[in-house]
Amino acid sequence: MKIIVTEPIADQGIECLKREAEIDLRYGIKRADLLECIKDYDAIIIRSAVQVDEELLAHAPRLKAVGRAGNGIDNIDIESATRHGVVVVNSPEANSISAAELTIGLLLAACRNIPQATAFLRAGNWGRQQFEGVELFNKTVGIIGLGRIGALVATRLQSFGMRVIAYDPYIAEERFRRYGAERKEQLADLLREADFITVHTPKTEETYGMIGEAELKLVKPGVRIVNCARGGIYNEHALYDALQAGTVAGAGLDVFDTEPSYNNPLFGLPNVVMTAHMGATTVEAQNNVGISVAQSVLGVLRGELVAGAVNLPSLPTQELQAMRPYIDLAEKFGKLYHQLHSGPVREVEIICSGEMAERDTRMITVAFLKGLLETILKDRVNYVNALLLAESRGIRIVESKNKGQEDYPNLVRFRIAGEKETTVFAGTVFGREEQKMVEISGYKVDVNPSRYMLFVENLDQPGMIGMVGTTLGEYRINIATMQVGRLHVGSRALMILNVDNPVGAREIEELRRMNGIVGAKFVKL
Repeated sequence: MKIIVTEPIADQGIECLKREAEIDLRYGIKRADLLECIKDYDAIIIRSAVQVDEELLAHAPRLKAVGRAGNGIDNIDIESATRHGVVVVNSPEANSISAAELTIGLLLAACRNIPQATAFLRAGNWGRQQFEGVELFNKTVGIIGLGRIGALVATRLQSFGMRVIAYDPYIAEERFRRYGAERKEQLADLLREADFITVHTPKTEETYGMIGEAELKLVKPGVRIVNCARGGIYNEHALYDALQAGTVAGAGLDVFDTEPSYNNPLFGLPNVVMTAHMGATTVEAQNNVGISVAQSVLGVLRGELVAGAVNLPSLPTQELQAMRPYIDLAEKFGKLYHQLHSGPVREVEIICSGEMAERDTRMITVAFLKGLLETILKDRVNYVNALLLAESRGIRIVESKNKGQEDYPNLVRFRIAGEKETTVFAGTVFGREEQKMVEISGYKVDVNPSRYMLFVENLDQPGMIGMVGTTLGEYRINIATMQVGRLHVGSRALMILNVDNPVGAREIEELRRMNGIVGAKFVKL
């Protein structure tokens, strides 16, 4: 693996990369030189200066991963990267603690006038009455955006004895309950009720300027606000007027509409506490960012699913760990289909039942499609481009959830419609990681998937198991486990064998010629 690092990251991150890959540190490399040499690399690690766009990606046939050391991805063309099958990873959780703690710090500073009082004493004065502040206890804080950092802020402010309300139209109700936040369906409701407001949303077309003159007319008189997210979420002109008028009693700002920001009118207001976009400026955060992006890039190059992938359905690390066995099982079912069946696929329906119906299951769909297409396409197929490739081949994707009762607490069912027939697979996970295939093409089974598997369909009659076992033994193919499912007594049965080594074409042909054998296929997962 060959990786180019174009902007500085923490030494711990560099050491992590060096343990597995060949690293070129090309800090400050010129654009023309990068376009010339990028063809030689499997991954690139950047910060905010280097532009990863269609031009660069077109020069990078080997590129599999782009690592952004930090959270923002404004300098990366995500759509182009997805088309090229390049995984974009960042380190969104690495600086979350630091950003949340700075939010709390700015909130306290704005409430208690700490910087102003410090400056007053440094000037040789003494006094406190002019710096009278307010307490957080028994007050209401409104959090706009209940993602990673917003949730961390919520839990920390609850320890101050605060009532937490939150607005986030894209977060499920369960997350509000988990973090003890009262959900507000409308932003206006939050603005009217909150004594303090903090924003934790990305800057998008929807959120840019989302709190302007009209919104600031709704707030409680004397509200204090904090912004450690992105500049521009507050309209700075409207905020300036509200701070001057006293409608907003104070503000703690780490980010600004234009950065670097010089001669900003907000800087001259005595009721504003400000820092220069330093939410991630801690020793721990910088080390975490470097290590996180290094591990994510290496994970992508090893073919693993990583939590920080931007152009994939987003799952927090803890959620990804819980979902990983199901994601892996889905990919195996995808690989299984074309090894058992021929012909094009028209539609794939994925139905998640039981407790799984409460989760974000989009990665299960992506994983199944990745496995499905890997077996038939020579083009590079990965978690990033699997959905695009499926759509380009005219495959209709349907995702369903069933909260009703099934035979298992969690069940994932795959219904694959071909030109002539529909095939159904189903599986579950026992405990933390024990994957089970419980339905194969109408047969009820109980099979742990393995790398090498043999599927034998036969008439349901005595002697079939012994005959297959004897034949495999003659070819020195060791059977690890074997399980049989049947439709009903005396009809057909499906024999599934986990074997320790590949079963060749000669052995498969001999099995097929046996009396009572309907079909035999070797599968590699």
